Amino acid sequence: MADIFQRKRDHIELSHKGDVDHGQHRGLFEDLHLVHDAMPELSMDELDLSTPFGHRLLAAPLMLTGMTGGPPEAGEINRALAKICDDLGLAFGVGSQRVMTRADEAIPTFKVRDAAPGVVLLGNVGINQARDMGPAKVKDLMEAIEADFMAIHLNPAMELVQPGADADRDFRGGYDTIGRLMEALDGRIVVKECGSGIAPWVVKRLGDLGVPLVDVSGSGGTSWVKLEALRAEGDLAALGLSYADWGLPTAAAVALAARQRGPSGPQIIASGGIQNGLTVTKALALGADVAGMARPALQAYLDHGAEGATAFLKNVIAGLRMGMALTAKRRPDDLRDAPKVITGQLKAWIEQVR
Repeated sequence: MADIFQRKRDHIELSHKGDVDHGQHRGLFEDLHLVHDAMPELSMDELDLSTPFGHRLLAAPLMLTGMTGGPPEAGEINRALAKICDDLGLAFGVGSQRVMTRADEAIPTFKVRDAAPGVVLLGNVGINQARDMGPAKVKDLMEAIEADFMAIHLNPAMELVQPGADADRDFRGGYDTIGRLMEALDGRIVVKECGSGIAPWVVKRLGDLGVPLVDVSGSGGTSWVKLEALRAEGDLAALGLSYADWGLPTAAAVALAARQRGPSGPQIIASGGIQNGLTVTKALALGADVAGMARPALQAYLDHGAEGATAFLKNVIAGLRMGMALTAKRRPDDLRDAPKVITGQLKAWIEQVR
């Protein structure tokens, strides 16, 4: 068990100070330009950031995506950040709960309800683990931490460069697994990637299965392939570094998913390269319902404690409010109609991917 706990510690340390950013772009949000409205004809008091999140309601369209869990310090991080999200009316996700099935001492590190009784909480397990353990055990994991939703993460690129015997190499049965989980968990699931993006045809198939929320988690933020490559050695490390910039850029993934889902498809979460209120604004303008982030909030917490993380997230929300005001939009979903100019690689991705 020391090995998996050390892996979690490596993830925290590399996320905090490691060179694990995507090397080529920041999600291609730099290729989206919103048109400034110098006469917005609104008061800031009129802005309403409240946003549905499945059957729950957020005070603002923002969440902290799957963080950590396992060693004791991970539990401290989870409880502190979950409380901040509860205070601000945001959603919060824990890291992969697979470790809970292997070490009883890891279980408390995922339990945050005592610190954040009202937070919109997401559990987390990999799709291959969900397939192998079955829906009933996934439901047990969800209920053990009193989660509102279970995030089912997809991460084939990350798995293919992960060192150790736990790495997955069999990716069959995914859609069938999602279908069985939808029934067992009463539809309370979020399907998410881990930094490589979800293509529009996958979004469509997930929508056909009734999945209510999809986190496209595109490339442009933390490269988990690169992070695992830094933990690996020899040929595996070289393989991982050659794919460090792999993935569907977040801005493109959001725009393509929004075009594909139609009026009754899943809500879209945009994560991967979300750094501030401006990128949240741009993600919503491309069609996302909610924006998610992890590493920037984790860094703020590790560097400056709960006060620093709170200040960071409040600044993100203030940045979203500013973006809405400067495009004359009173509600987050109104941003989809904001005049915009799409250039460069983002334009090419949107036009060429079908």
